[in-house]
Amino acid sequence: MPPKPRCTKDEIAVVALDIVKEQGISALTAREVAKRLGTTVSPIFTTFKNMDEVKWAARELAMKEYEEYIGDYRSYTPAFKRIGMMMVSYAIHQPEIFKLLFMQENKKGLSFEDAMNINGHLGKMCMDIVQEENDVSKEDAKLLFEQMWIYTFGIASLCAMKVCDFTEEEIANRLGIVFISLLTRIKSGNKPDAIGKPVKKSKESKEEE
Repeated sequence: MPPKPRCTKDEIAVVALDIVKEQGISALTAREVAKRLGTTVSPIFTTFKNMDEVKWAARELAMKEYEEYIGDYRSYTPAFKRIGMMMVSYAIHQPEIFKLLFMQENKKGLSFEDAMNINGHLGKMCMDIVQEENDVSKEDAKLLFEQMWIYTFGIASLCAMKVCDFTEEEIANRLGIVFISLLTRIKSGNKPDAIGKPVKKSKESKEEE
């Protein structure tokens, strides 16, 4: 009969998340968790199979905190822009947790849709908001969300890695310009669906060459 765990999953996950917040993901070791819990590593591996499971439990707690952090979006117009602003803000103020949530390497690359599924219901929630706020089809809302998420993730990652330092005004302006550009193009019927395809040169362009 296996020994009764002296620490619950929640207790271990909370400590693991604190370690990531304070020291980064690389500091999340069984020895460090045990040290903070005042025990040996044995209870950790009685409760979890390995440290990957511990990290995933910490990530689940972090996702709840993140959802609370962006949770006031309904008080703002447009709500979708508020979510983007808060995503970048979270990367600035909680860089290590942002990395835990959104910058973990997978064993192999995932499709965009599969990557979004890891983040729970957030993707669908954002698409619903985009559709509601901008009077576009479900398909166009998905396109807008995907393009904006990639762009916003890029800014947030630059901030989390301390590559760039953007002011709140700069972030708002950059997100606004890209979103309006995409929305205008989609509503004009000229959807950006030729990504990766060579642009055909006009007759005039060829003559100039």
